[in-house]
Amino acid sequence: MKLNLRNCLYLAGSLFIAYLLIHYWEGALSIISTILTAAMPLFIGFVAAYIVNILMTGYEKLYFPKSQKKIVAKTRRIVCMLAAFLTVIGAVVLIVLLVWPNLVSCIQTLIAQLPPLVDRFLAIEFVEENLPQELFTVLSDFDWKTHLTKAANVLMNGVTSAAQVVMQTVTGVISGVITAFLSLIFTVYFLMGKEKLLSQTSRLVDSYVSEKWNSRLRYAGGVLNDCFHHYIVGQCLDAVILGVMCALGMVIFGFPYAGMIGALVGFTALIPVAGAYIGGAVGAIMMLTQSPLTAILFVLFIVVLQQLEGNLIYPKVVGDSVGLPAIWVLAAVLVGGGLFGILGMLVGVPLTAAVYRMIKDDVQKREAM
Repeated sequence: MKLNLRNCLYLAGSLFIAYLLIHYWEGALSIISTILTAAMPLFIGFVAAYIVNILMTGYEKLYFPKSQKKIVAKTRRIVCMLAAFLTVIGAVVLIVLLVWPNLVSCIQTLIAQLPPLVDRFLAIEFVEENLPQELFTVLSDFDWKTHLTKAANVLMNGVTSAAQVVMQTVTGVISGVITAFLSLIFTVYFLMGKEKLLSQTSRLVDSYVSEKWNSRLRYAGGVLNDCFHHYIVGQCLDAVILGVMCALGMVIFGFPYAGMIGALVGFTALIPVAGAYIGGAVGAIMMLTQSPLTAILFVLFIVVLQQLEGNLIYPKVVGDSVGLPAIWVLAAVLVGGGLFGILGMLVGVPLTAAVYRMIKDDVQKREAM
């Protein structure tokens, strides 16, 4: 780097900013947090628009693609956007309607049936002779119905109670409503004017970024977009496959609630690796209303199905969609989840795929020299 006045000013400014950040770290952190909180609707709107745009783009290809009529061209974007929103909302509502009534009924049945099951279990001669006396006494005297009713009330009303607490905080309610409303506005704005926004962004980059870095940014952005796009499609496809496999397997083995639990497992499978176990846990609770043996067999079924899906289907479907080998898909999920939880699981695979592709392209470029 040449030592001139401009570079010296850049260096001095960078050192001064670094000094301020280090010396006033808590204040800087508070400012950054405030900025991120204020920008949250923009961020949520962008993420929602990116996901909905995948559906919307697909619908636009089906909405009279060969028509030359002006009315078709003018209505294509708004009609396809509404169709995409309705698809997402309809899928969520359908799953809730399938799951919630049966779940409530099964919990009520479980409350009624579990105490007699415990009594029959304690009446077994082997259990009575080998179970520690203290534990036997506790189980015998335990008021299962009362405590299960309380637990069910907490489970069924926990979200409602939490919502009531939040509702009592006027500021929190107003803030949440405003955030949701602004996020929706930003989502619609991004979807309606995506071409214009992309054009404006491109002009800014062309004007203020050097040609060398311009090409690098465009390349990195294109790779990231391609990986995230294909990852979302692959993840949804994998969830559908797992849900169908779960429902068919339950029908074959004679488990009850096949359609409902299959839909629930498929929906929760949108969370990589661990999602199916969440749906399976709910299904096991429902199986207890039939018999403990049915619940145990169902748990074994879910474990085998998840192992099959997690080690064969998921790496193949998601890995092929983003161009990432199966071993790196599993590594990305495990490392991402370990570092950042569910968020790390969700973004770990596409980010790893993007880095993998860029390194692969760079290696091939260097080998060709």
